[in-house]
Amino acid sequence: MDTLVLEKPTTTIEELIEKLYQTEGKAEIINGEIVEFMATGCEPGIAGLNIALSLKMYQREIKRGIAFGDNIGFIVDLPHRKSFSPDAAYYIGKPTGMKFLQGAPIFAVEVRSENDYGSQAEKAIAEKRADYFAAGTEIVWDVDLQSDEVIKSFHCDSPANPKVFRRGDAADAEPVLPKWKMAVNELFD
Repeated sequence: MDTLVLEKPTTTIEELIEKLYQTEGKAEIINGEIVEFMATGCEPGIAGLNIALSLKMYQREIKRGIAFGDNIGFIVDLPHRKSFSPDAAYYIGKPTGMKFLQGAPIFAVEVRSENDYGSQAEKAIAEKRADYFAAGTEIVWDVDLQSDEVIKSFHCDSPANPKVFRRGDAADAEPVLPKWKMAVNELFD
């Protein structure tokens, strides 16, 4: 007896855009489906904005690449993921006008919100980080405002050995963003 396997429909970028117009939220395409994310809280929002502002000042100084804050769409072509929407990012590709950016950022920041804790959340964060690397991102920051290890900076060449930054440290994204530094304490201002 033959078994009939029904293929799960794949969501398109156009469907994602339509959904975002309807909900005005944050979403990504993962495993062929639109996955919506809750809005973040006060402290994670401040941290993400401060990172984006620091990246913007860096962009103006070096005149190369583009700094982005929260809710920017990056279109990628992985088997199970078609987009990212990091909390802050730095991108070296071509500007796309009003459309989502094509390809992954070279540097992506994910700031944990109140529901980003526990074994399921840790697994999802690790999977997303692996997806970033598979799409071409070189450094991913995991920002945890509740930990002594506030920033774990993962590099694609050594994904199991993050560089750790604590309060009082100057965090960086070397060698991807040469000479850019940000005081960890600025995440809390």
